[in-house]
Amino acid sequence: MAPFNFTHSDASTFILMGIPGLEAAHIWISIPFFTFYIISLLGNVTLLSVVGKEQTLQKPMYLLLCMLALTDIATPTFVVPKALGIFWFNLKGITVAGCLTQMFFLHTISVMHSSTLVTMAFDRYVAICNPLRYATILTNAQIAKLGLAGFIRAVLFILPLPLLLSQQTFCANRIIPHMQCEHIAMVRMVCGDIRVSRIYGFVLMFVINGFDLTFIALSYGLIIRAVLRISSHKAHQKALNTCTAHICVMLTYYTPTVFSILTHHFGQDIAPYVHIILADLYLLIPPMLNPIIYGVKMKELRDKVVKYTCRSSADTKFTQSSADTRDDISSGLQCPSGNCQIVREYVNQH
Repeated sequence: MAPFNFTHSDASTFILMGIPGLEAAHIWISIPFFTFYIISLLGNVTLLSVVGKEQTLQKPMYLLLCMLALTDIATPTFVVPKALGIFWFNLKGITVAGCLTQMFFLHTISVMHSSTLVTMAFDRYVAICNPLRYATILTNAQIAKLGLAGFIRAVLFILPLPLLLSQQTFCANRIIPHMQCEHIAMVRMVCGDIRVSRIYGFVLMFVINGFDLTFIALSYGLIIRAVLRISSHKAHQKALNTCTAHICVMLTYYTPTVFSILTHHFGQDIAPYVHIILADLYLLIPPMLNPIIYGVKMKELRDKVVKYTCRSSADTKFTQSSADTRDDISSGLQCPSGNCQIVREYVNQH
């Protein structure tokens, strides 16, 4: 069956092509996109719900996890619904304002995500290198201030990108060979002088990634130095285990990001769809893996998730048991298998 074609082509609209060269496979490609998105939503919403309900988890390390979860929810949400519209219904049109807005939020959330990873590295540094002052240096209020500072930094750095592009004239060919509005793709469609936009984008990439990666490397350099000074092998292992989850999360985020940037600038012989797939990996894979990584590596969080999952399952069983008992009583029958006693105890407890 031929796909629906709702593509617009007026002068105020860009055309997002999806993955050029793989149009015939769009339906099949949409399956992992949709699956990864749903898994990331379920994982991150579960993490936010458990931390929000459990008072013992409302401390700096877990508040940072909540900040990371919020960015992990926002990142694919700005991309996947539009991508599925392209894959399923051929909805390729997007207004210039919509494209600039998507670009702004995508890059802002990306910078905010990087800021959160930097803050988490600082959290691990203080916890290992200065544990006696941890409670005074990193309070919940301080984490909130650091989060706000990261958000302000992201907005101030990224806002000039759409503002500069909004002043430019775009060429007649408004086809974007991508499924999202990236800054690089939009700059290539400008007919006027793009030197300022190119230079600012290039400098911004190196300033943000360079600063953040340098700070993270410095933090872990100090952590490793502090760990090597500990004589106990067991203490070595315990200290490094507290950093394992954060290291895994950083690798899942920075590896595809750096690789995508390098292929954009130095991989001219690589097929275009490879660039697009690599660019989308860092939008889909980290949000899906992050809650799984922290759920596996952090026993306290894992235990709380299991606790609330089991409680929810038990409440469902008790509710069904109560309903069955009411039906039996109304029919004048004796409660089977002692259900009446179970319901009485459940009602008394709740």
